[in-house]
Formats: sequence, structure tokens, C-alpha cells
Amino acid sequence: MRYISEGCSGVLYLNLSNTHITNRTMRLLPRHFHNLQNLSLAYCRKFTDKGLQYLNLGNGCHKLIYLDLSGCTQISVQGFKNIANSCTGIMHLTINDMPTLTDNCVKALVEKCLRITSIIFIGAPHISDCTFKALSACNLRKIRFEGNKRITDACFKFIDKRYPNISHIYMVDCKGITDGSLKSLAPLKQLTVLNLANCVRIGDIGLKQFLDGPVSTRIRELNLSNCINLGDTSIVKLSERCPNLNYLSLRNCENLTDLGIEYIVNIPCLVSVDLSGTDISNEAFCKGSLILEHLDVSYCQQLSDEIIKALAIYCSNLTYLSIAGCPKITDSAMELLSAKCHYLHILDVSGCILLTDQTLENLQIGCQQLRILRMQYCRLISKEAVMKMSSIVQQQEYSPNDPPLWFGYDCKGKPLSEQQDTTQLKGSELSVKESTYSNEQEAMTFSIKQEEQKI
Repeated sequence: MRYISEGCSGVLYLNLSNTHITNRTMRLLPRHFHNLQNLSLAYCRKFTDKGLQYLNLGNGCHKLIYLDLSGCTQISVQGFKNIANSCTGIMHLTINDMPTLTDNCVKALVEKCLRITSIIFIGAPHISDCTFKALSACNLRKIRFEGNKRITDACFKFIDKRYPNISHIYMVDCKGITDGSLKSLAPLKQLTVLNLANCVRIGDIGLKQFLDGPVSTRIRELNLSNCINLGDTSIVKLSERCPNLNYLSLRNCENLTDLGIEYIVNIPCLVSVDLSGTDISNEAFCKGSLILEHLDVSYCQQLSDEIIKALAIYCSNLTYLSIAGCPKITDSAMELLSAKCHYLHILDVSGCILLTDQTLENLQIGCQQLRILRMQYCRLISKEAVMKMSSIVQQQEYSPNDPPLWFGYDCKGKPLSEQQDTTQLKGSELSVKESTYSNEQEAMTFSIKQEEQKI
């Protein structure tokens, strides 16, 4: 660091994450990096509160606007006071994986850092409504909390007065949030992104109250995954009140039926929909989704060839499609999909047990832009066909094994018995990722990875 500091004094961005820097390095920062704007100290645990005090030496780090302190569990309340004294211009703050972070830490920081506009606290279980109240002194525009049980509806009280310019709210897996929070968000006029995934106490009443406010005409992205109390009535209103909605996730909202899902087609600007784990079975959903680009209907076991054929006809602009865990899909439907959806980049047919080599042949002809193909648990697709496909796509996953229990059906597509559903299946769902790739010796994975390429 000494050589870098002496030779690169004009640095604006400095990422020291996961390094073993000590207080000596912290002393160098204000002396040599006078123009530093972006600093990441994530998971650096060798410096102390005293090291943060050094940031105020000399010319100091007064131009710093972005700071990442994720995983720095050694920082105490005094450390945050030192940051506040040194870096009053901070606007973007990220503190993830911080079980030691408390309300007092945030209060100490906010006393002098009043320019904060965005915060990310993921893995900070001891943060409560008091933190939200302390941040009311700032002009917040983006907030993100995940996995917090202490945050309740109280944090959204008077939110329309304290955060009039807030545009992004991510409150994922916060079990204390109920319909009352949605009611508080309704008056917001600048909110464009709302993610309340896994907030399981939210239901139709709260969503309807949210949609009654001016926020409904501005919202562009809405994620209500695993909000299992939502039903058709609120989704019908959603289709009427959100004309500018582009992205919608209703993953695992199991009380939705075709009646509610069919109304989603009335949203004119919708380009991405996640309906995985719902009970969709009516192809009428596809007929109005002409501009749809991203669709996830995985684990919808009632999904049939008719819906896939309707997708091919009405949704020819698809670039991403997941029909994993849909055991009724056959080569016939995939043939039409390959013939019509020429822009597909990513396709997941894992667990589509009726598909054969014919599907891969059709994909090679019709979907020449395909880059990622997932075929886990497709026992009728041969290794030879997969090898041929590897020269076409950049990355593919393949396994000839039977579907695992958490797919909910056996190798012939028959639903598992009730006893399996209530015992083994539930246990398997808790470790989905581990189950998927636990049998790596038997699974075949072909991948051609290109660094820094995003699809």
C-alpha cells in the first residue's frame, strides 16, 4: 500500500476488501488519497476503531461519497463516530454481514453524515425501527434490508413525510412487516422499485391499499415472491392500477389461480414475469404478453404443451425462459418454441422428463442465439446429444438422474405420495441448492466460460 499511495495519489476508487490492512494503512489514506471518492474496506478485520480515526488526519478523506464496511465486525460505536467526524460527505453506505451492527452505531454515524441517500444492511439482525427513525434526518432514496426480524410496520410510519424522494425499497424476508407497511407506502410519488419478497404477512388488503395511492402509477418493479396470502382480487387491481409496471414477481404465491394470472396480460409495459410455483394452467395468459422478454414458470406442474405453444406464438421476443419442474412438456411444444422464439439466450428445462434428443436438435436450428442451457434430470436426453450441443452454447448443465424429491414428482411425472410430500419433500426444500448438485460425480456439466461476459 505504501508504494501505491506514493505513486497513485489521484485514485478515485480504492477496493481493499478481503485484505489484511492494519491501522498503518488507514493512516496512509488521508495523507495520499486526497481525491478518494469510493472506498471498500469490506471484510478487513485487522484495523481498529483507532485506524478509522486516522481518516481525519491531514487533508482527510472528506471527498468520500461511497463506503463499504461489510463484515468489519470489529468496529464499535466509537469507530462509527470516528467515521462521522472524518467523512461527512458519505452518500452511499453498505454494511452487510454485520451481526455486531446496532442502532447506536447507525445513530453515531448519522449525527454528522446527513448526506446519505442510499443504505444497504443485509445480515444485520440487531438493527430495529430505531435505525430507520435515525435515518429520517437524511434524504434517503434507496434502502435495502434483508433477513431482519426486528423491523416492523413502525419503520414506515410517516414515511411519506420523512422520505418524500425515496425511489427504491428492498425489505426482503422481514417477518415483522404486514399490510400496515403497504398502506404507509401508498402516498409516495417517487417510488419506482418495491421488493417485499418473503414478507409472508402481507395479503390482499395491504396490496389493495398500496395500489389506491399515487404510487401505483409510478411503480416499475414489484417483487412479492412468497407472499403466500396474496390472492386473485389484489392481482386484478394490480393490473388496473399499474400501467408502467415492467417487472413483476409472484413466485410461490400459491393462492393465485388462472383468474388472477390472466389479468396480468392487461399490464401494457410488462417485460418480465416470475410465476414459478403458482398454479398457472391457462394459455390465455400468453395472448396479451406480446412484449414479454423474461418468463419464469418453473415448478408449475399443471403447465402443458398448450401454454408453451401459445408462448411461441404470442411471445416471440422471449430472451429468458424457465420451465424447470414442468413434467408435462414434450418435444412437440419445444419444436414450435424453437421455430418461433429466435432470441432465446437462456433456457432451463431441468426436470422436463419427457424431452428427448429431438428438442436439442430443434434448438440448434431455431435458437442460434442460445447461450445458457440447463437440462438437469432430463433422463431421455443422451450424453451424445449434449456433447453436440456444447459446441453451440457457452454454458450448459446436464444430468440424466431422476428428479430429486423436492421437484414433487417421480421419474415418470407422477406426483409424490402425500406421505412423501409432508416429510421428505419439506426437508429437501430447505437445502435446494445442496440437493441439486449433491451428486456431482454422476452429473455432467459442460461449460465454456468467458470472463466478464454477461448475458
